[in-house]
Amino acid sequence: MTATDSPLRAPSGTDKQPLAQVHWMQRDALSANSWNPNVQAPPEHRLLKTSILENGWTQPIVARPMESGLEIVDGFHRWTIAADKEVAALTGGLVPVVVLPATDPATARMATVRHNRARGTHHVLGMAQIVADLIAQGLSYDEIGKRLGMDYEEVDRLADRGNMLVRHAPDGFGNGWTVG
Repeated sequence: MTATDSPLRAPSGTDKQPLAQVHWMQRDALSANSWNPNVQAPPEHRLLKTSILENGWTQPIVARPMESGLEIVDGFHRWTIAADKEVAALTGGLVPVVVLPATDPATARMATVRHNRARGTHHVLGMAQIVADLIAQGLSYDEIGKRLGMDYEEVDRLADRGNMLVRHAPDGFGNGWTVG
């Protein structure tokens, strides 16, 4: 592979994309929007912190210019966790920001929804396979739980991969249970 074939070389036209202009800014230069329908439960909030502490900042906050400064379009939870002193210490309190071109309120709201919905969801069988792979690589239930934001029971259920019917029901299920 030559230098011109490198997968790290930016293809033509990428310099015009918002991501080509990541700015490191003080967290306080941004403000939350008033419409974000996305909520984050405490375990996922802790997991976001773990993710940034272990992997660094891998996704910027997306904002739009306003008369009063920059308003967050996507990345509210990353912005929130950036106030944590351990996370802030990684970058001296700076957060990565991509600024969209000036957008009207309707376009900003639609961008928020698209960013949120485009992330998708995790399916249980895929998660079970990942947990099985991690166990096979020698990670303990406790380490998997800590690093993936799961309690012991969740790791156990995913590791079990459907064998719970056999393992925990030696005499079958009572009338309140249906199988299948």
